Amino acid sequence: MWTTGQIIERIDWNDKLFTLKIKSTLSPFIAGQFIKLSQVVEGKRVARAYSLVNAPDADHLEVLAVTVEGGQLSPRLHLLEAGDEIEVTTAATGFMTLDELPKEQQVSSDLWFLATGTAVGPFISIMDTQEPWQRFNNVILVYGVREKQDLAYLDKLQGLAVTYPDQFRLILSVTREVVEGALSERISNALENGSIEKKIGMTLTPEHSQVMLCGNPGMISEAVSVLKAKGLTKNLRRVPGQITMEKYW
Repeated sequence: MWTTGQIIERIDWNDKLFTLKIKSTLSPFIAGQFIKLSQVVEGKRVARAYSLVNAPDADHLEVLAVTVEGGQLSPRLHLLEAGDEIEVTTAATGFMTLDELPKEQQVSSDLWFLATGTAVGPFISIMDTQEPWQRFNNVILVYGVREKQDLAYLDKLQGLAVTYPDQFRLILSVTREVVEGALSERISNALENGSIEKKIGMTLTPEHSQVMLCGNPGMISEAVSVLKAKGLTKNLRRVPGQITMEKYW
């Protein structure tokens, strides 16, 4: 079901990457889930899924998007300004949530988030709740982009490092330019050669780790292969493992 939302703010991270804050009615949701936005184009509804960046208790909806040349919806979303309207689903959905992780693995373990581009959104939503900080000893976000200008919400993420100095580790990977303090290689390569673990002095093991991946299918496929080689397995409801993933462009 659809309802009409109103844009209350937009943030431009660069000329293609942007955030829309939307005032709309939404049923209660779980951090990490997504909604759909839509517009009617030439008499046909065009809808696309966008993960929510905001925490469930926020007074607005927030999505991170990138305009795709030739796309049916994203260029139109990119034109929206405060006061404009957009159709929004009335319920969120999706399984990129902490509810999907094995319940027996509570404290004394590590939670790894691996994200590329706009797929950092659901992890920000999750980290804006208390659950990851209460449930896990360490929370690690590996955030991969092409250029420094693609790093959305960097101030917020650096703020989490101040708020949770003993728990949070932020690892940035920028592949097309040199950025001080950031890795300069693909996430899968950094996993395979151990540079991520070396940078924070931690080891990714099946005994102590839960890994959530969200991003482009190439990253996910390559990273999962590396994780499996380390002994981690996909997390299934009937057979709990350590790898939970969602492909997201």
